[in-house]
Order: sequence, then C-alpha cells, then structure tokens
Amino acid sequence: MNALRVKELARECGFDLAGVAAAEPTPEASFYPEWLARGYAGEMAYLKGRRGEMRADARSLLPTAKSLICLGLVYNTANPFTGDADPEKQGWVSRYAWGEDYHPLIRDRLLGLVDAMQREAGTFDFKVAVDTSPLLERAYAHHAGLGWIGKNTCLINQQIGSWVLLGEILTSLDLEPDQPAPFRCGTCTRCIESCPTEALVPTGLEAGPAYALNSERCISYWTIELRGPIPEEGREQMGAHVFGCDICQDVCPWNGRAATTAEPAFQPSTIMPALEDIAALTEEEFNARFAGSPIERSRYRGFLRNTAVAMGNSGNRKFLGALNRMVAGPDPLIREHAAWAIERLERGADIGSATRPEV
Repeated sequence: MNALRVKELARECGFDLAGVAAAEPTPEASFYPEWLARGYAGEMAYLKGRRGEMRADARSLLPTAKSLICLGLVYNTANPFTGDADPEKQGWVSRYAWGEDYHPLIRDRLLGLVDAMQREAGTFDFKVAVDTSPLLERAYAHHAGLGWIGKNTCLINQQIGSWVLLGEILTSLDLEPDQPAPFRCGTCTRCIESCPTEALVPTGLEAGPAYALNSERCISYWTIELRGPIPEEGREQMGAHVFGCDICQDVCPWNGRAATTAEPAFQPSTIMPALEDIAALTEEEFNARFAGSPIERSRYRGFLRNTAVAMGNSGNRKFLGALNRMVAGPDPLIREHAAWAIERLERGADIGSATRPEV
C-alpha cells in the first residue's frame, strides 16, 4: 500500500485532510522542553514529566512505527447567530464545543481507516491517537503537509483554514512522507494584536517557532484547564467567555472563507448561553445539560466560576441577585469569583475587554 491510496481511503472515511510524516522526532520537538521550562504549560501536569518526554518521539507510543498518518476533520459550522455575543446577557463558548465531543467521532473514523487499510494491505502494527496521547500532533501534521503552525500556534491549512481537529494513526507501514507545508502568515500579526491577555509571546529563537502560547495568560486555559482561581489581573480581559476563546482564530485572514461541515455531531447546540440560566444550574443539571459536550471538561465548579466572571464583566446589574446566591453557596471557588463580580458591578465598571469579532 502506498501513501496515495491511504489518502484516498481517508477521504472515503470522511476525513478532510490526510498526509504522511515519518515517525521520528520533528524539529519542533526540540523547543518543547524549553516551552515547559518557561512555565507556559501552567498547571497541566499531563504535559509534563514522563508523558512530556514521550512527546518528542512518536515511537515512544509504538516502537515499530515507521510512519504517521495525520488526519484532519473540519468542525466549523454555519453560525446561526450573527454579530457579537451580547456581553450584557450571554456567555461565549469556543467553536469546537458548539456541538458534541469530537473524541469518539474521530477515534471511530481512525479505526475505520485502519480496517480499510488492513483489508487491502494485510495486518500491520498500529496505534490511533486523538489529542489525549503524548504526541506533538500539530508538528507532525505540519510535516505531513496538512498546514503550517501559525503565529497563533494553530495549524492553518491554506484552503480550509484552521477550524480543524486532528487525529493520527501510527503504523509500522513504511509510507512515503509528504513535504512540510510552507509558512504563510507573512507579516500579519492580527492574532497577536487581538489577544486581550497577550498570551501569544515571542520565543526569541533564531531557529524554531517565532511565537508560542503562554497558557498562563490564555483565556481558553483559564476557562477549561485551570482548576483553581482565575488570576485576578486577567478577569476583566475575559469578557463574556465562559468556555474557551477563539479570538486568535476568528481574526485570522485564512479563516475569512473557512470551510464548513455538515457533520451532525458538530452542529451548534450551545454557542451563547444566557448567563442567568447557566448561573442557576445545579451540578446535576449541569451534568445532564452538557453530557457528551466538551463543556464537561471545565466541570461544574469551573463553569460557574467562569460564569460569575462573565457576569461581573457584563456591566449588567440585574445579575447581582444571581451573584449574591453564588456568594451564599458552599463552594469557596465560586464564592470568591462571585464576590469579585459583585464588587465590579457595584462600582459600575466598564464591560470587560475581550470583545469578539463578528463570526
């Protein structure tokens, strides 16, 4: 079996992008220890230690691997809303969480592709990965020709943009690798200038990535991965975000005509939830409402923490009642952020600065 046939089968299995990279360390892997040393991973322990070391070489996951088949799936959908979210009433959810959790869908398609390949090529060693495996998947996707890693640190494909989810098949098949995609950000710095928390930072490297994501300044990290308090100095910049962000992708010119998908699992069900409604959720109601959604990852207390901050940034005093109920609740994390929000509303502060571009 050759790489061209693998790509044909990948299309038949529903993938939008497919390419092959050699199963060996990428040049980007040499920067990863430095990224960790600078503290850019924040409190994400799964990126560090032994699992962090494993990311340098795909063969740590499959010793017999010779090739990585890198796959991409568009998750962008037509937005049923137009213009900005109303930060006085609504929260904002990252685009990848508008629909269902993508992990089972991509994993099933990866296994389907493996089955199709084995029907033609016979048995071979393999391992499938979505984004839970210790693998520098954007770096491998770049070297498989799927796109380049932009200044916003996202993988960008020239034809379809950056709203793409990645998956990989490590295989013992020796497939011809593709050429890395050329870097096409040019002199554009819209993502860097638009980030309200300045999370995209220069690396200062003569060779290697020019910019890196400092998770400790990132709204997506704060609202999804961080389990403790959101840094007080960053709360005003969060604006209406209750789960994720996407500003650095929304402003990217390569997403001006981004591809969309009709995949039912990705169709919007949660985009701009009413803050008053989600603030009133019990833990049981949260679990029921967001079962099978990426929003589950923030967990109940994290989601209410985020909601309290969004209310404080809204400039809307009608939320004081809901916030006072949060302050009277049992969870100290939620109480702290609700108290901050009350103080912000009572002093009549301006609406938070993380304004959204039109999407």
